[in-house]
Amino acid sequence: MILEVAILNVRQGEEGNFEQDFKIASRYISAIKGYLNHSLKKCVETKNQYILLVNWKDIESHEIGFRKSKEYLKWKELLHHYYDPFPIVEHYETVFQNMK
Repeated sequence: MILEVAILNVRQGEEGNFEQDFKIASRYISAIKGYLNHSLKKCVETKNQYILLVNWKDIESHEIGFRKSKEYLKWKELLHHYYDPFPIVEHYETVFQNMK
């Protein structure tokens, strides 16, 4: 499993619209083969900052399956204009996990 991580800085004052559009955009990412789940978390200290966490079966599911799909074009249309600056997206694999 691969975890996609992106820090999203949303234009000030656009947080409510972003959150509404994110809910709509979620159906596009979740339709992709290899997608497992995702969450969007809002920063407590910085009100216009979010973190996007997406679990994928493998990196190809994100980089090829999603980013080269028609669903990605809809995702991009709904969300990319909110970001300033545009986010850096990185991928992580688990080295250690403690589940209680």
